[in-house]
Amino acid sequence: MNRSRKGITMTKPIDYDAPRRPAVEVEDDSLEELKARSAAPQSATVDVDEADAAENFELPGADLSGEELTVAVVPMQSDEFRCTRCFLVHHRSQLAARSDGREICQECS
Repeated sequence: MNRSRKGITMTKPIDYDAPRRPAVEVEDDSLEELKARSAAPQSATVDVDEADAAENFELPGADLSGEELTVAVVPMQSDEFRCTRCFLVHHRSQLAARSDGREICQECS
């Protein structure tokens, strides 16, 4: 199947990292201007991988390697229910429906 490319116009490639300028300015760029702009000195900043930066980040004076997290578990109260869809415990005011004896919260209904 052959398709003609009539009516399709090719546009200039877009540099998404370049600062935004109005379309009127972009259309008026000459080849010399573009060459001069690309030859302009670039910033000397180095791209840092965020994951590597997060691994090496330490809070000042906070060595929490020996700490344990303790949480008090409170049993479900008489005015609470467990949603049969999301399995979270909610207050009775969040009860939306009881279909087939199943309690469903408002967020899941």
